[in-house]
Amino acid sequence: MTDSGVRLADAPLGVRPCSLAAALDVLGERWSLLALREIGYGVHRFARIAGYTGASRDILADRLRKLEAAGIIERRQYCEHPPRYEYHFTEAGRELFPAMLALSQWGDKWAVDTPFLTRRHSCGEPVQVDHLCHHCGQPVTHDTVHAEPARA
Repeated sequence: MTDSGVRLADAPLGVRPCSLAAALDVLGERWSLLALREIGYGVHRFARIAGYTGASRDILADRLRKLEAAGIIERRQYCEHPPRYEYHFTEAGRELFPAMLALSQWGDKWAVDTPFLTRRHSCGEPVQVDHLCHHCGQPVTHDTVHAEPARA
């Protein structure tokens, strides 16, 4: 039960408005996330992003346009003749890093036999994403979080 007395699993059936669904509208395509991975690795030019992701040029161009329109990345011109651009994170793109790191960490554990790389913090230790409540410091898990409708 939530404070409002509504259990979301028992709410009337219907498509729910949802921030996760809205995020997936922007980010939920494989080539979008792989392009963001490469930009995060410091790969900023189109041909190299295409080469490292394996995306076809037309699909990659479409995904980069969508990410730019959504304010996740920005194009920066590096050559005038012919016009050529690099792709860089905006603030919104930089704020995706923890979510992408958590997804990669999940993939390391559940989707591959051997992780391709180890991510290390500036202290030198392997990064382990921990999800803790900022208020009480306790772990954030499926069992410790409940969802409730936002108050208008």
